Amino acid sequence: MATGLMHRFTRAAATLLLCGFGFGQSVEWRPVGNRVLDAGLAGLASGPVERVWYSPDGATLYLRTAAGRVFATVDFESWAEGSGAPPEPGTAVAETKPERGAQLRATNRASSPILYAFGTAVYRSSDEGRSWENLSRFRGRSILGEALTDLAVSPRDPEEIAVATLAGVWRSLDGGLSWAGLNDSLPNLPARKIWSVPGPGSVARIALTEGEAIWQPGRRIGWIPTEPTLSNAELALRRTLGDVLNTEIVSVATGAEWVYAGSRGGRLYASSDQGRTWRPFTLPDSGDVLALFVAPSEPRVALAALSGPGARVARTVNGGIFWEDITGNLPAGRVSGVTADLGSGTVYAATASGLAQTVADLTRAGPVGPWQLIPGLPKASAVDVKLDEGGHQLYVALEGYGVYGAIAPHRFRDPRVVNAADFANRPAAPGTLLSVVGTRVASARAGQIEIPVLAAGDAESQIQVPFGVSGTSLSLALMGAGGDGAITRRDIRMALQATAPAIFVDRDGAPMALDADRGILLDAMTPARAGTRLQVLVTGLGAVSPEWPTGLAAPLENAPRVVAPVKAYVDRVPVEVLRATLAPGYIGFYVVEIQVPDIVNVGPAEFHLEVGGQESGRVTLYLTQ
Repeated sequence: MATGLMHRFTRAAATLLLCGFGFGQSVEWRPVGNRVLDAGLAGLASGPVERVWYSPDGATLYLRTAAGRVFATVDFESWAEGSGAPPEPGTAVAETKPERGAQLRATNRASSPILYAFGTAVYRSSDEGRSWENLSRFRGRSILGEALTDLAVSPRDPEEIAVATLAGVWRSLDGGLSWAGLNDSLPNLPARKIWSVPGPGSVARIALTEGEAIWQPGRRIGWIPTEPTLSNAELALRRTLGDVLNTEIVSVATGAEWVYAGSRGGRLYASSDQGRTWRPFTLPDSGDVLALFVAPSEPRVALAALSGPGARVARTVNGGIFWEDITGNLPAGRVSGVTADLGSGTVYAATASGLAQTVADLTRAGPVGPWQLIPGLPKASAVDVKLDEGGHQLYVALEGYGVYGAIAPHRFRDPRVVNAADFANRPAAPGTLLSVVGTRVASARAGQIEIPVLAAGDAESQIQVPFGVSGTSLSLALMGAGGDGAITRRDIRMALQATAPAIFVDRDGAPMALDADRGILLDAMTPARAGTRLQVLVTGLGAVSPEWPTGLAAPLENAPRVVAPVKAYVDRVPVEVLRATLAPGYIGFYVVEIQVPDIVNVGPAEFHLEVGGQESGRVTLYLTQ
């Protein structure tokens, strides 16, 4: 493999690592996606805006969102919290209206014949309303989003107008002939629930006020609106349970044979036999049951989030026979989402004041620790909270600001060892790169074998499994310094296999893949071309030949080859593997090079590896002819 080509590869991979599962990162909140929707309109969209108006001198534009928040901009790019109420729309008279019910807006120049109107579209008249020109509907579709709610004309220029719609706010400087969205920095994304979080083979999916949206790995333009598949499925289940229980069900959660349902008035229902029989329970004066959480490993444990003012977080440890109020000192206001890590007893609640956490015994009734707001997030109401499958990453949806993620704070009390490529709980293999989440590792051993510590940070450390280990299990002794300087030791046992392949992904779940011919990273915006060579960065491929020392970067030329047979699949169809070696210049990384077929299905494709009979997780590659 040419040195120059691998130089481009390693530099590109290092860039991805800085924004992915990088070495020694501190625990900080990071945005998952952005605050806008890529809805195919005249610009990037956001959420509903109900009013828009200019300051008297036209230098400042104000808006009020459907949630009642006021924002202002002076540079028409960035928004800041504003104040005040919109003025009453001025009266305007026209000889005709472009459509029934259209609202009129006049300029502030008494002699101007220009009028604007809005209804299902934006209109302009240059002759006091005798004739009208459509400015926003093209081929039967509004380019500003449906349901226009307001229009304002700048006092300083009758050609400058701003329009509010259910998709955000838009501005034109030429009387509506062209439009630009002003939504990029507006915190108005209408996220309401986190359906899924990013990871290998999965995308972040959220419920919006209307519909759903996904954050597509590698695309990075905006959330993509999609059909409300999961929302509709939950709605159908709620309706079915409502018919059975003869009440309106507003939240539901399932786990194994268990089903939990919540209604208005603090009413909770639990079934241990898939809904054939039910246990009812009522928490007085607790409002609506807004969300439910069931512990995956122990479905008798469940949590409820309520609107208050009574109990706003409740737990059951006996399958719904009794629900206990664990609201404690939680700040006032509704709780709209709740999740927990059973092992550490940590409960997270999405509240009107932000994201809060406490520690409680989730296996039996008992005292609950004080609630604390988790710092570092934008000041906004939290609308949902979710942990990834392993309980290592915590995600929160904030009203208007979208989704944020971080290493789960409970991991500082309960560190775990995960695969460094994708943070998954999977067996180790000789040579695998591992991440120790939640602690700084000073030294490590596997029995009598010293394990290299490649990087160490307060939130995360990286170690490499020695190439010389064997057997079916791996006992790790991790040494670190506590907050008081005392040496701490943690003993962790992991399953061990000859191979345990894992594909490196970034925080969005996009794989680290490179076009070997062009030397560029591939993603949804730069898909892999048919007939080209593709290089993928992985770990866990096991022994190499010739043998290579643990903890030493692979050579730039003649990198050791993987011993186990390597197979690659695109949409479950085998593709040719050209080579599989240690990644030149890296420790614990391997590179697999494949030949992309000459004919491919354009668009997203599932990709995975099989090494020594063990499969990696699925990731998404994007292909083009």
